[in-house]
Amino acid sequence: MEVSVMEVYILLGFVLILSIYLGLELISKVPSTLHTPLMSGANAISGIALVGALSLSPSSQLQEILAFLAVTFASINVFGGYLVTNRMLKMFKKK
Repeated sequence: MEVSVMEVYILLGFVLILSIYLGLELISKVPSTLHTPLMSGANAISGIALVGALSLSPSSQLQEILAFLAVTFASINVFGGYLVTNRMLKMFKKK
């Protein structure tokens, strides 16, 4: 059974739209007390993406550019997320 490129793009587009919808539905139903642990979990996932991007050995210039962008964006997400999480945790500490 041969699958055309157009069918693959349609399937990938469907998965993208479904994941955006499900993500918005799930996040909107999370109580505010669970946002900080949820954000920490998301930061851990970005950390895994960062390790994966660092472990790449690009063989072409396009792969090198994509690896650099992956490391840059994952780093921004990880460090920014931890700063926000730390700031939120400080709000709950007694003065």
